[in-house]
Amino acid sequence: MATPRAPRPATTPTPSSLTRRRALRAAGAGAVAVGAGLTSAPGASADTRRRGEGGPPGAGRIDTHHHALPPAMRQWAIDAGLLPPEGGPDWARWTLRETLEVMDTHHIAAGVASAPVPSVAFRDRAVAKEGVRVCNESLAELVADHPTRFGFFANVAMAHIDLAIEQAAYALDELGADGVIMMTSTGGRYLGDSAFDPLFAELNRRRAVVFVHPQGLPEGGTELPGVSEAIGDFPLDTTRAALNLIATGTLDRHPDLAVILSHAGGFLPYVAGRAVSAGRQGEGPAPDAVRRALRRFYYDTALPLSPYATPTLLAAADPTRILYGTDWPARPAGEVGAITADFDHDPALDPGSRRRINRDNALRLLPRLAARLKRGAAS
Repeated sequence: MATPRAPRPATTPTPSSLTRRRALRAAGAGAVAVGAGLTSAPGASADTRRRGEGGPPGAGRIDTHHHALPPAMRQWAIDAGLLPPEGGPDWARWTLRETLEVMDTHHIAAGVASAPVPSVAFRDRAVAKEGVRVCNESLAELVADHPTRFGFFANVAMAHIDLAIEQAAYALDELGADGVIMMTSTGGRYLGDSAFDPLFAELNRRRAVVFVHPQGLPEGGTELPGVSEAIGDFPLDTTRAALNLIATGTLDRHPDLAVILSHAGGFLPYVAGRAVSAGRQGEGPAPDAVRRALRRFYYDTALPLSPYATPTLLAAADPTRILYGTDWPARPAGEVGAITADFDHDPALDPGSRRRINRDNALRLLPRLAARLKRGAAS
């Protein structure tokens, strides 16, 4: 989202919002059961046929770096002063219709939707409670309406760890989230800071998936004319977060946590040799910790990966740890097509690796989504 202005206080939930919440809890309970293999997803294929959204064939891609801004979330962002009532960035005009068109055009079976709200937006506790609720429930509603086309990563308010733990539990247990999204830093502290340990411990207990998304360098950067911060600062932000998780031991202390690094890990695979060398000199994380982490992290292709970075990432990580991602709609329709074509023709990838990255790895990592797609295909 755009750099936020000071958020306004949260509003008290209305009776209609409470009714919607009860409905989402019911939908989430169904998603949990499906993910555990306890029940089928009745009406899933009927839902897509009724809406004319049958989508691509069952072998379509799974987009794990896929953003969404449903109407309720957009209105909250406007009310909180995060977005202007009119205009704003192109991605703020997200629509379901265009999203499904882009997905179908590029054979994307499902997108795991997320909302990378800057952590500063949730610094006020009341705003954090209301904003995270709106974000997560609107994404859960998207999944409930289109169960074979979407999953979602839930927001948590990292500035308020007790609240974040509650929000994660509600999203995972009642809304059926596929994991949580975390911004790289909060209040100037990167994810490996000890303040976040209780949340990581709870997510590790749940064997959860964490999607790490950049938001720019916490101290700000020097603006380069004609060069977006998305080119250099965002990958560096992801790299810092990854190295911080390694150096603090957070990754090793939570072995059952699956961590996805946005944008192919930023610069991490490229600077891994430098990190190992620095560790041997006592100036960085232990070399073995770096090597373990490189093979442990998951990476999406939304750098974009192809054609330049693929050989480096494949030297650092196994193809089973790489996930297809587009960064839609921050990356517009035409660019989604361009980067997908580059990926499809990348000479560094053999057919088996491409198939795993397109779909198989995500289905193994995200069992709730996999179960819904399997039942939808069988109906």
